[in-house]
Amino acid sequence: MSELILHHYPESLYSEKVRLILGMKNLSWKSVLIPMVMPKPDLMPLTGGYRRTPILQIGNDVYCDTALIAETLERLAPQPSLYPQGLKGVAESLAQWGDNYLFWAAMGYFYQSEGISQALSALSPEMAQNYVNDRAALLASRPQISLAENHAALLVYLQRLQQMLEGGQPFLLGASASLADVCCYHPLWILQMVPATACLLQGYPLVLAWLERVKAIGHGQRSELSALEALAIAKQHPASSIHSQASDIPGIALGDQVQIMPSDYGLDPVQGELVLVESNHMAVRRHDERAGTVVVHFPRIGYHIKHVEQAS
Repeated sequence: MSELILHHYPESLYSEKVRLILGMKNLSWKSVLIPMVMPKPDLMPLTGGYRRTPILQIGNDVYCDTALIAETLERLAPQPSLYPQGLKGVAESLAQWGDNYLFWAAMGYFYQSEGISQALSALSPEMAQNYVNDRAALLASRPQISLAENHAALLVYLQRLQQMLEGGQPFLLGASASLADVCCYHPLWILQMVPATACLLQGYPLVLAWLERVKAIGHGQRSELSALEALAIAKQHPASSIHSQASDIPGIALGDQVQIMPSDYGLDPVQGELVLVESNHMAVRRHDERAGTVVVHFPRIGYHIKHVEQAS
């Protein structure tokens, strides 16, 4: 297996999800720290414009979206598995709930309460404003939910997690951590960052104890790599042999020039030649002067694909 290279920054919630998966599987990986906000000049050559964090690079294959990154790590290192035996569908469904409903309730509460001001207090006024402006642009397509609605939803979700743990098992689906645990952990991780939001968790002792158990999983075997070194690895890597036989996407065939973009937020399209279509995986090949020829991978759930001429 080629080196696993994670492009991330320390405070990124979805990066924490992937770091914990690397820890669950006790994998060695290279860490490339990227800017928290745009511009990201050493990342865009790899992704072709996709700006969300994190990105997993393996040679010149670039994996976007943590759902696909989790599937990729499970395929490359199947043991220990992210899925309890006989409960894969349950784990994936609970993971999707954590990554979406729980995540957005926690994020909405954090950003609309005193949480964000406490989190940004260590930054200079200019850096804090840059962060606020960047996130406003990133999330412009998201519907606006009120603080009261986010707070109410979050309390319901915390109670659900508390109830899941009432049977005495250490993790959500049993004796071992699963994908469900890391996907429900990282939305609450942000609440623990500052006192203004950490206090919300105090009424849920089983959840607090579970959070500590998940945190103790750790991040595997990490070593540092520069962004320029990561670009060089992509450029020097042999051409990817990844491909599929046909496309089941109506009106779109392998070899077509397409654009792929998220359907919810961060709507930055990535353009390239469609080279792979699977049940929940598609990829485009593109060329960049700094990164060479790369294949950029996306899940099908949560992403739009269009012919280039239709997108223009």
